[in-house]
Amino acid sequence: MLRVEQINQFYGQSHILWDLDLHVEPGQCTVLMGRNGVGKTTLLKCIMGQLGLSSGTIIFQGEDITLLNTESRPRMGIGYVPQGRQIFPLLTVEENLQIGLPVLPRGERNIAEYIFDLFPVLKDMLGRRGGDLSGGQQQQLAIARALVVRPKLLILDEPTEGIQPNIVQEIGDIIVQLNQQLDLTVLLVEQKLAFARKVGHQFCILDRGCAIAQGSLKDLDDSLIKQYLTV
Repeated sequence: MLRVEQINQFYGQSHILWDLDLHVEPGQCTVLMGRNGVGKTTLLKCIMGQLGLSSGTIIFQGEDITLLNTESRPRMGIGYVPQGRQIFPLLTVEENLQIGLPVLPRGERNIAEYIFDLFPVLKDMLGRRGGDLSGGQQQQLAIARALVVRPKLLILDEPTEGIQPNIVQEIGDIIVQLNQQLDLTVLLVEQKLAFARKVGHQFCILDRGCAIAQGSLKDLDDSLIKQYLTV
């Protein structure tokens, strides 16, 4: 589904990503893990074309997208939920959802009904401004907005950050449903180990911009957790 091969990225003179490889298999949920500042969000921004690469290649569904602009990637089937949600606070819930519709062919520019089945609270709040929603509701809106483009790959950057526990549980259930019942491939940045184990199949641990361990979450052992994940 997605292959990131030998990518390098710099912020000014700082080398952020080092010869990084990542493979996301179709139908899987892959969890990017690692302490703060190791390059997880930078990697996602590179995949979405928000940051350029110094070298390396990004392949999506067999096509080289390394040089494509950011606007092209949702059209290819990549949905993205950035860290901090980044909804439009002065737009209504409905207007936030409609933002992604131009990506779709003209005859298909509608909000799929299953989105409201997943997030019934949003259907009741279509006329409310995004900024008036709670943090958990805003996160649900951000995920729903990414689903509007009918992605084949959904990328989420720390969707549980700053969210109350009951909504974290709901978001976990929704990710599992999207992945297992709707066959949506997921790439997820997550710090909470219990949440990662609940939703994920594969893991990739980053440290200082390098992918230092990858494999099945069932095989994520205590030594790796202690060395690279505990604070």
